[in-house]
Amino acid sequence: MALIALAADKGSPGVTTTAVALAAVWPRRALLAETDPAGGDLVYRSAAAHGGQLDPNTGMLSIAATARRGLAADQLWDHAQPLAGGLEVLVGIGGSEQAAGLAGTWPTLGRAFAQLGDSPHAPADVIADCGRINGDSPVLDLLPHASLVLLVSRTTPEALARVRDRSAALGARLHGHQRGAAQLGTPLIGVLLVTEAGGAAKLVHQVNDMLMAAQTGARVVGSFAEDPAGAEQLAGRRRGRLDKSLLVRSARKVVVDIQQQYGGLWASGPAAGPQAAAGTAGPGGTAQDPASGRPAGAGR
Repeated sequence: MALIALAADKGSPGVTTTAVALAAVWPRRALLAETDPAGGDLVYRSAAAHGGQLDPNTGMLSIAATARRGLAADQLWDHAQPLAGGLEVLVGIGGSEQAAGLAGTWPTLGRAFAQLGDSPHAPADVIADCGRINGDSPVLDLLPHASLVLLVSRTTPEALARVRDRSAALGARLHGHQRGAAQLGTPLIGVLLVTEAGGAAKLVHQVNDMLMAAQTGARVVGSFAEDPAGAEQLAGRRRGRLDKSLLVRSARKVVVDIQQQYGGLWASGPAAGPQAAAGTAGPGGTAQDPASGRPAGAGR
């Protein structure tokens, strides 16, 4: 069981879409946490399980007061809301103006997220959408409690240069300044590439070579399809078979790649998701809304 943190260096490579897609096809129970200090998006783009809007005041905003008094992992569920399809989410704050309310709580949140997998009552992996990070991001204080940090990047030359430099900076911050030390300690640092269809395998090898040459300690975990239509379906703004989209198919492949490369993260065994009893399991373990056939977490 683990805390998996997703982030980007600059621009909009699709961290939120990637996080939702991964959580939707995760092979065990998952809690999606919007931990971006700049504010969350799901309250605007996804429907709640009851068909209405998500409550913007229940999630990271409501958990802040609790975290100041100490936070047990099981208390996270008191602030979670189910999306249409069943995926449970901690809705992010409304904007950077509210980030001050979380000041000083990031290490407490990180510990609770990491410990949720060992909960005797409702264990789950936490997938945290950390948004864009830099050297001053308060959410960096959450990352030492992660098992795996995934940097999401597009494949333009400038984006690849930035993810190389960011992974090296994260490795130095989290593991000390010995070059390559991120290969030995946790959290491990991986890179997810957002690519167009075709040619991804060759690009993965090229970027891995670049990361190794720079002694960042990071490596490419896999690639996500550049799939605007699938992203619109995932956000509930377009109809279609989301489970057949390039986005979800690539998300399933990434989950397999993560398990193969970092299988020790789940050595304690699986936890059944809440959707398993109520819905239909799609191909590859995707929990689906039984009414729509969409993966868990997809908006209406």
